[in-house]
Amino acid sequence: MNLPNKITISRIFMIPVFMLIMLANFNWGNVSLLGADMPVTHLVGAIIFIIASTTDWVDGYYARKYDLVTNLGKFLDPLADKLLVSAALVVLVDLGYAAAWIVIVIISREFAVTGLRLVLAGGGEVVAANQLGKIKTWTQIIAISALLLHNIIFEMISIPFADIALWVAMFFTIWSGWDYFNQNKHAFKNSK
Repeated sequence: MNLPNKITISRIFMIPVFMLIMLANFNWGNVSLLGADMPVTHLVGAIIFIIASTTDWVDGYYARKYDLVTNLGKFLDPLADKLLVSAALVVLVDLGYAAAWIVIVIISREFAVTGLRLVLAGGGEVVAANQLGKIKTWTQIIAISALLLHNIIFEMISIPFADIALWVAMFFTIWSGWDYFNQNKHAFKNSK
C-alpha cells in the first residue's frame, strides 16, 4: 500500500461524501458566481468532485516519478475513476442536468471495459489506461464539473458549454471503448 495507492483510495472515499452533499437536501442557500446561480451544495459538491478528480493526476505522477507503479494501482486507479464518474453522472441525472441515455452509454462503456480488464486479468494481463482512455476521463471530468457548476462563466455569454462538453465526453467514451476492445480482441479469440 504505497502513497499513490493511498491517494487512489482517498478518491474512492470522497465519493460518498460527494453524494451526501449533492443528494441529502441540505438547505445551505444559493450562491451567484461568475454568471451562474446555484445551490451552495452544488458548489461544495463540485469542489469535492474536482479535488477527487485531481487526485487521479497526483497518484499517477507519484507512481511514475518514484517508480511506484503496481498491479494494484493499475487496477484501482481506473476503478476509482469509473466509480467517481459514474456516481457523479447518476447524481446529474437525478438532478435533471444530464440526459439519462447519455449517462447509460457512458456507464455501459465503463462496465464493458472493466469486464474486458477482468477477462485479461484472468489470463495474467493487466491493462493500464492508455492515452485515449485518459483523454476520455478528462473530458468526462470537465463535462461533469461544468454541469455541477451550472455552466459557470459560459452562462454569462449564453454558450451551453456544459452540454457540449458532455457530448464530447460521450464521443471519447465510445471511441476509447472501441479502442480497448480492438486492441485486446485476442482475449476473446483465446477464450472458449
